[in-house]
Amino acid sequence: MSTRLSTPRVPPLEKENWDEQVQKIFRPMVGAGTVYNIFKTMAHHPDLFRRWLVFANHVLFKSTVPARERELVILRIGYLCQANYEWTQHVKIGLDAGMSKDEVRRIAQGPDAPEWSEQDRLLLKATDELHADAFVSDATWQGLGAYYNTQQLMDIVFAIGQYNLVSMALNTLGVQLDSELDTELSLENV
Repeated sequence: MSTRLSTPRVPPLEKENWDEQVQKIFRPMVGAGTVYNIFKTMAHHPDLFRRWLVFANHVLFKSTVPARERELVILRIGYLCQANYEWTQHVKIGLDAGMSKDEVRRIAQGPDAPEWSEQDRLLLKATDELHADAFVSDATWQGLGAYYNTQQLMDIVFAIGQYNLVSMALNTLGVQLDSELDTELSLENV
C-alpha cells in the first residue's frame, strides 16, 4: 500500500510555485533538508500550515513524553488509520528513538501482543481507546498515571489526537510517499 490514493488530490506545491509567504515558512525546512510532501501539500494553505506547525512542533519536538514512547503511540494511530505516509515517516523516527524493527512490526498486533511491557501496553491501549471511542478508560488512565505525570498524560492524548488528524489529512489529500523513505517496514510489509 503506497497510500490510499495512487495520485494526490492536492498535489505537492513545488519550489518554483512558492510565493513569498510559503518561502518564508519553508526557509528553516529547506536549510534542514526536510521539505517533505506533507509540507509541500500544506503549502496550498499557508495560514493553516503556519498555525498547524506550532502545534505539530510541540508534539514532535517539545513534548514531555520520551521520544520512544511518543513514537509508539504515533505509529499505533498511524496503523489504526491505515495512513501509510504517516506510518512510514515515523518508522524512521521510531527507530532513531530506540525502537527495534521487531517492536515496530509488533505495533500492528496492538496492546495484546505478549511481548509488550506494561507501560507500552497501556500506551497502545490508550491509543486504541481514543481511536475507537474518543475517550481513555479510567483503568487505562490510572495505569498510565503510574508512569506519567499530568503534563505527560496530556501530551500523550494530544500526540494521539494530532496524528489522528494528520492521518486523516494525509489519507484524504492523497499525500504520496517521499522518494527517500525506506519502505521495508511500510504498512503493506508489517
